[in-house]
Amino acid sequence: MKSERKISIVTGAAKGIGKATSIKLAEKGFTVILADIDKIGLEKAVKDIKKSGIFAEALILDIANVEQINRTISYIIEKYKRIDVLVNNAGIFSNTPILEMTEKEWNKVLNVNLKGTFFLSKAVLPIMMEQRYGKIINMSSLSAKRGGSTSGVNYGASKAGVISITKYLAKFCAPYRININAVVPGFVDTDMIKMHTSDIDKLIESIPLGYIAKCEEIANVISFLVSEDSSYITGEILDVNGGVLMD
Repeated sequence: MKSERKISIVTGAAKGIGKATSIKLAEKGFTVILADIDKIGLEKAVKDIKKSGIFAEALILDIANVEQINRTISYIIEKYKRIDVLVNNAGIFSNTPILEMTEKEWNKVLNVNLKGTFFLSKAVLPIMMEQRYGKIINMSSLSAKRGGSTSGVNYGASKAGVISITKYLAKFCAPYRININAVVPGFVDTDMIKMHTSDIDKLIESIPLGYIAKCEEIANVISFLVSEDSSYITGEILDVNGGVLMD
């Protein structure tokens, strides 16, 4: 039987922006499927959502593995008979200097951030095209637009590729009423920024609004983009960075 509630999939959902987005979508009435490779974090995130009496499901998923992606999406379609929203949030960071970059390090980041985003999107498109409805949100980065001063070239290239994928898919899917957009966060209060930033105060000084974003602020933007309030927006690359980059 087809689910009456809209079905959303959020990758990288065990913590940070992914977890905040999952909670936000659950509050908005979605059935949320949280996907991540972090089993412990995933179980905790689902438990937190279920405390509010809202159904959620956890699925272990390595988005660098295309076969695993296809199996997971087939399972979701078989169980729920629909997929309404995909949030491609999962990603990994790298700040390896250019001259120290290895093929292994390059491929590791591109396989998750770029290949994973494309093949997960590709996997959900047939059901969305059949429904003539769907929303896909891809996560890019400031590094894609300004040449990563703190990130590695592989990370910046992967996130620039996400922008290109977003535009290609948005144009291809528009006749099927599928909206595909990308969110480009600035500095967000996540484990990633804590691990790779030595001077938080200096970082804050570089942000015109004067503070580092909370994960919930990014989740609010994603929630808007998957709502009917954004029905005429597709192919948009939306900066959410406190004024760090204005273009």
